[in-house]
Amino acid sequence: MTPYDHAKSSAKKFGGVPEDYTDIHNWFDETKGYTGNWTHRALRHHAAGVEWAIEKFGHAIITACGKRVPTKVVAEQHVTEDCGFIPTVADWLSCLAETPKSWMLRVGVKRVETALEIKE
Repeated sequence: MTPYDHAKSSAKKFGGVPEDYTDIHNWFDETKGYTGNWTHRALRHHAAGVEWAIEKFGHAIITACGKRVPTKVVAEQHVTEDCGFIPTVADWLSCLAETPKSWMLRVGVKRVETALEIKE
């Protein structure tokens, strides 16, 4: 679904007009610019993303007709429409834990230079 399709769905479900909801739905899907495909959802389409939306947009939005709609229900609607449920961050990352790429496991050796070494 496009952000506008999500917004139309929100307006139908919660009242108001699609434009009341476009900022929230655009925010969820702006990460598509990073990946260009469905994998962008791993960045915000989860329970933490719902909480981040509340932090960004406040606990409620006010529609054009003056109705107060909780941001949480709008955010949950978006994620559910795209994913079928609200996954956790761990749900998205579990496949990485099962089959990580070698570069994911590399931990660089940190070296701290002493004052004596810097003078030399």
